[in-house]
Amino acid sequence: MKAQLLVKTKEVQDDGAIIEIVIWGLPQPVPPCTHDYKYRLYFGKDGDCRVRYDNERGKGDHKHINQYEYDYQFSTVEQLLIDFENDIKQWSQS
Repeated sequence: MKAQLLVKTKEVQDDGAIIEIVIWGLPQPVPPCTHDYKYRLYFGKDGDCRVRYDNERGKGDHKHINQYEYDYQFSTVEQLLIDFENDIKQWSQS
């Protein structure tokens, strides 16, 4: 099985903020992850990354809030999207 693109969307909001979501289904996990997904979820404006979730080989699941990086405990794609949306809302309210 080849990698399969599951979601690819990009939204430019009225204020210029960008939300981009890309999720792939993989034939096997990207180490050290144990799930079969590769993802990149991005929220930013004016070239500044405000919220980003991704998983990369050797680093695993993590998220960025402004300039800080935190481990992320992946459970499902649905929960990933909920957590991303919640972090965008939380960032927007601060």
